[in-house]
Amino acid sequence: MLGAGEARILSGGTDFYPALGDRVVRDAVMDVSALRELRGISIRAEEIRIGGLTTWSEVIRTPLPRCFDALKGAAREVGSVQIQNRGTVAGNLCNASPAADGVPPLLALDAEVELVSVAGVRRLPLANFIVGNRNTQRKPDELLTAVIVPRGLDNAVSTFIKLGARRYLVISISMVAVIVYVEAARVSEARIAVGSCSAVAQRLRALERDLVGAAVEPSFRDGLGALVKPGHLTPLSPITDVRATAEYRMDVSLHLVQRALNSCVENV
Repeated sequence: MLGAGEARILSGGTDFYPALGDRVVRDAVMDVSALRELRGISIRAEEIRIGGLTTWSEVIRTPLPRCFDALKGAAREVGSVQIQNRGTVAGNLCNASPAADGVPPLLALDAEVELVSVAGVRRLPLANFIVGNRNTQRKPDELLTAVIVPRGLDNAVSTFIKLGARRYLVISISMVAVIVYVEAARVSEARIAVGSCSAVAQRLRALERDLVGAAVEPSFRDGLGALVKPGHLTPLSPITDVRATAEYRMDVSLHLVQRALNSCVENV
């Protein structure tokens, strides 16, 4: 049906129906919720595979390596518990909102997406999959069947911090996912992704490079956060909207990155 251009995909529907507003569905809609092959998380020797129809509640419940703590933290921030029970990982990515909670932690995990059509299967880095506000590289005849995370940083510390105007059921002003891998009391690898401050969530690559080799001193009050400078946030391009000004978003993102890094150090 997708290959023939005859249907739109529906699963959790937590974004599909609200986006309609007062409009009526005119196109054919294909509900894929019953495809059990696309649900669940499998842990393999070289990668962890998250089925596209896996809900955020399943992500929270599944025992996963420590580096997935940021993703679990983001899952707990997706709407309400009812939405977490229905909303899917694939839906969060394909909806491609700049404020999608799942994107920063998956970017930090170097995740890839698996896209399937009648023509075959292809993989894309998540960083290349989402190309703009509500815009992805998914072709009309493709189904996002899985998110694949390569293993290698299982024991890294990770965290997710989200700032909104209230505690729950909120679209973020800024959000940060951080993964820090420490060896011999020094940072061996760092990954930092920021969402809600650009059309697409961004990795702070320069900061990641500058953190490598930094000493990890939990007793040092400012911790790794002291190494973060405003210039490290250059990849971000926040906008002013009803939730916050661009200037506020940039300023608060700096503090969130510092706080997330310090939190990781405290839990090494």
